[in-house]
Amino acid sequence: MVRRRPLPPPGVGRKCLEQVESEHLAGGTWALASLWSLLVALMCLAWADARRPGCFSTEELQDGEMPVQFRSWTSSWKRHDSVQLVPFLENEQNSQSRPRRHHSHGCPNLKLQDVQNGEVHERSISPWEYHINKDEDRYPSKLAFAKCLCKGCIDAKTGRETTSLNSVEVLQSMMVLRRKACTHSGSGAGFFFEEEYINVPVACTCVVPRYSS
Repeated sequence: MVRRRPLPPPGVGRKCLEQVESEHLAGGTWALASLWSLLVALMCLAWADARRPGCFSTEELQDGEMPVQFRSWTSSWKRHDSVQLVPFLENEQNSQSRPRRHHSHGCPNLKLQDVQNGEVHERSISPWEYHINKDEDRYPSKLAFAKCLCKGCIDAKTGRETTSLNSVEVLQSMMVLRRKACTHSGSGAGFFFEEEYINVPVACTCVVPRYSS
């Protein structure tokens, strides 16, 4: 992960600053107005500090739904294959009428006649399968992660695994939201969200092994 950044709710402190200005202009004397403005400003800062993480109550986050303030972020997530694949994987897991395509848990023997019309992850000499990674404190909570089926790679001539090459995951950086508990005193139970970058395994490829000297 690359960085994290707290996400304040839109418009925090704006009303307070407007009130400070109006109170300053409405004061009978400059000294009294300044004193009152200072007091209101301190109250606003204290309130803004308590609300800085953007705490949401458990009622606002029922059924694992994302807060309305962040719904626009879903459009960028939908472009990721790791998000698009989730409903297909769930359908395969729930289907009882046909065998699952992603059932292998070991390095397969490659038979050209069997995989010529298969998907890329099935025809690759570094084959992989997908599984759903679930994290209730992350948005999106479900992501499709690739998992390499072989430690080595498959020899295209023999169709069997060879250790002359190594299978490694191909990682893609993705921005997500991390849900965390609010710790501010007096704020009550609730959660705030931080921007976070994670590395999502999206495929596998073959590389030359690293030999220790």
